[in-house]
Amino acid sequence: MADTAATAGAGGSGTRSGSKQSTNPADNYHLARRRTLQVVVSSLLTEAGFESAEKASVETLTEMLQSYISEIGRSAKSYCEHTARTQPTLSDIVVTLVEMGFNVDTLPAYAKRSQRMVITAPPVTNQPVTPKALTAGQNRPHPPHIPSHFPEFPDPHTYIKTPTYREPVSDYQVLREKAASQRRDVERALTRFMAKTGETQSLFKDDVSTFPLIAARPFTIPYLTALLPSELEMQQMEETDSSEQDEQTDTENLPLHISTAHTETGS
Repeated sequence: MADTAATAGAGGSGTRSGSKQSTNPADNYHLARRRTLQVVVSSLLTEAGFESAEKASVETLTEMLQSYISEIGRSAKSYCEHTARTQPTLSDIVVTLVEMGFNVDTLPAYAKRSQRMVITAPPVTNQPVTPKALTAGQNRPHPPHIPSHFPEFPDPHTYIKTPTYREPVSDYQVLREKAASQRRDVERALTRFMAKTGETQSLFKDDVSTFPLIAARPFTIPYLTALLPSELEMQQMEETDSSEQDEQTDTENLPLHISTAHTETGS
């Protein structure tokens, strides 16, 4: 058995434990809270009749007590938010204790027990102060339809924006270079596609995949293109045929109009 448990005067000894005082306010706050829980556990052990306890046992009981209290707070907060409230009430705590299997009716008798030990108040420790961010300007107040407990609006500089527009390129030389580059990229992509899908020839015998060339396919009848009319000649022939058909249609419709006019005049 080591480390004698704190008795009625354990509050002072509990606060004296610890090798060095941390300079961080957050660490001081958590350390003071941990020491307070250790004093509570030591007092409960003394009430139960223990004269001494090992340090590991005290730490285990302290961790269990801290977890139990944290679970009560978490569950009470959940019940509170479930009913659209921000602050837990006594009913939330009661429901939480009932759900955790605790008999609420025994609390008054336990609080009025005769062998209850009174723990001296721990020294006041300052809560960690959250550093304030740099603010620019005044924040916008909440409109009437927004509750006051809602978070504040961001700083005014959050809404500041500088639109940037990219000026269209109008230089003739730049446009020509861009068009030539796009044309070259299209031709290169088309050449690679034809090289991958069709037959290719290589400049090197050992490495076929380097600098592939599209294989030329000779025509079976090389003079066939000279015998067939070109696209321009075909287009001119189609235009001539269409114009002749229009003239023929107009010529056929003209006697019909003349005969109709004579008939109306005679009548």
